[in-house]
Amino acid sequence: MEKKFNHNNISDVFFDLDHTLWDFEKNSALAFKSIFKNKGYKFSIHNFLKIYNPINHYYWKLYRENIINHKELRIRRLKSSFDMIGIKINIKEINEISEFYAEKLLNYNHLIPGAIELLKFLKKKYSLSIITNGFKKNQNIKVENSGLNQFFDNIITSEEVGFKKPDPIIFKKALEKSIVMPVNSVMIGDSFEADIMGALNFGMKAIHFNSHNEKKHNLCPIVYELIEIKEILF
Repeated sequence: MEKKFNHNNISDVFFDLDHTLWDFEKNSALAFKSIFKNKGYKFSIHNFLKIYNPINHYYWKLYRENIINHKELRIRRLKSSFDMIGIKINIKEINEISEFYAEKLLNYNHLIPGAIELLKFLKKKYSLSIITNGFKKNQNIKVENSGLNQFFDNIITSEEVGFKKPDPIIFKKALEKSIVMPVNSVMIGDSFEADIMGALNFGMKAIHFNSHNEKKHNLCPIVYELIEIKEILF
């Protein structure tokens, strides 16, 4: 953990959802395991995920930057992954897997270790909200089914705002909805680009949950376990 800040003027804490609270990697692995078993694929799910996860992050970056759309994200991350492991698969089957995956993913609701303990701790002192680059229906299902809904006053999605993090507009809309000023807010997320720089550029404080071993920096506190945040926002 690095670089502490004065938390006394903070009233509102904003969280990213996927990779920060909702364990996307674990839930994604379970969804793929179910699909591949059903299809009778014999290759190792472990080897597939080693290829897929960084490719997925790469295409999400392109999606955040509006270089590709949602449909291209869903198709190209799968096609690139199958190409990398040397498995020939036609576009019809990729579309089918993509549809199954989107459906299956919502059946699993594992959270990042320490998420519930941290939220219980923070809820006693702060108003909590979510800012997520996701689709309203899917993100609301994740929050509801995982039991996170009890902690949050607002869920702001890029779909309803029309802009994705790190665009300042999504932060502006989120803070307006919570009726709070940037100086009284802190953003917690896993993405340096989307969550941390997006929040800092808008005048918020930030805490980087560095779950993907992104490059270290000194712009805000960095934690590697969610529970470490209790020491910052005590």
